[in-house]
Amino acid sequence: MNNPGSPVHYLETMAMTLVLSDPFNAFVDSDGPAIPAATDGPLAGCLLAVKDIFDVAGHRTGCGNPHKREESGQAANTAPAVQALLDAGAAFIGKTQTDELAFSLTGDNAHYPRPVNPAAPERVTGGSSSGSAAAVAAGLADIATGSDTGGSIRAPASYCGLVGLRITHGGISLEGTMPLAPSFDTFGWFARDIELYTTVAELLLPPSQFSPARLLRLPEQEAMLAGTAEQNAYADALQLVQETAGGAVEAGLETLDIEARYWCLRKLQAHEAWQNHGAWISAADRDLGPGVKERFAFGSTIDDETVAAETAKRAALSAELGDLIGDDGLVVMPTVPGAAPLAAASFDDIQDYRERAIRLLCLSGLTGFPQLTLPVASVECAPFGISLMGPKGSDRALLSIGRQIINSASRNGKDPWTR
Repeated sequence: MNNPGSPVHYLETMAMTLVLSDPFNAFVDSDGPAIPAATDGPLAGCLLAVKDIFDVAGHRTGCGNPHKREESGQAANTAPAVQALLDAGAAFIGKTQTDELAFSLTGDNAHYPRPVNPAAPERVTGGSSSGSAAAVAAGLADIATGSDTGGSIRAPASYCGLVGLRITHGGISLEGTMPLAPSFDTFGWFARDIELYTTVAELLLPPSQFSPARLLRLPEQEAMLAGTAEQNAYADALQLVQETAGGAVEAGLETLDIEARYWCLRKLQAHEAWQNHGAWISAADRDLGPGVKERFAFGSTIDDETVAAETAKRAALSAELGDLIGDDGLVVMPTVPGAAPLAAASFDDIQDYRERAIRLLCLSGLTGFPQLTLPVASVECAPFGISLMGPKGSDRALLSIGRQIINSASRNGKDPWTR
């Protein structure tokens, strides 16, 4: 904690009171000490929550599984990306929930209470960065770290009415982080608004020179919208984007259709997940929750020949997308099929939505191109995001464009979910 009597100490104390009561089930107990933060810097006065796959010195890294937590000793060091936020003045207030071993997309972990979506309490938060999204959307934290392997920044951001950036793959170090599928894993974060989000980006990412001249639509992505209400909401959000980025033209990708992309991601991600966790899972009964258990089991069946074939397809898709975007193309598309699934929906219905969402989310994951989701639409009074994708390395430029779109929405009274 900071010095008693200081404004930051007061904020930390108030935040810790909320964390201890935790009405949104956002936090987990990591049995660790208070972490000192810098007394000044661009994040001074900001409260930081950390997804429980990142090491924080003196705390356990539980990874969303009780057995992992029990076996985890106190981390000797803090993950460098997290440490950079502490060095910039952010005050650590606790570890947040993650879906089990970060291998899910709903925010429902069989071992812990489901985090509550502050923007739509009857709906799921999305995962695997579930607790972090809930903490920021609820105002318990100003910044919360997350990760995006198959969509775990973008989906929760869309569901909870937040900005969310899947960075260019490899753009921020994942040292001190539980790996899931390293060729897909990326560091991410949530923040209370796009200004603060950009401040974090300026600390962690290099500047971008990207200046878009072409706005592109992918009809096969838009075809994944869930229904008429979603199509209408997307059309309104698309109009906002076009007011900033110019008229959009339709384009297509021929290397892999959307079904082939989905299976390419599913197979390669599951294979890598099994390579990282299979030995641990096989060593004892880990009591994996439904869905997670089956996904790891699927990964155990993917052979080297399949990996080689899908890797070649992935490379071809990445090359085609790179040619399509060039150095001046900006792709606009729905982030997910619609608003978050209802928490009371059946397991099968939520899983069906998950698979549909992955078909939208997998393009960025497979290719490594950055994707930014913006909270400028709603469906049935719940948030729904629209996404921008640019060339590799255009991360900070995407945020600059996103700020213009959000400001335009605000001027027109069309930003009900912007935090």
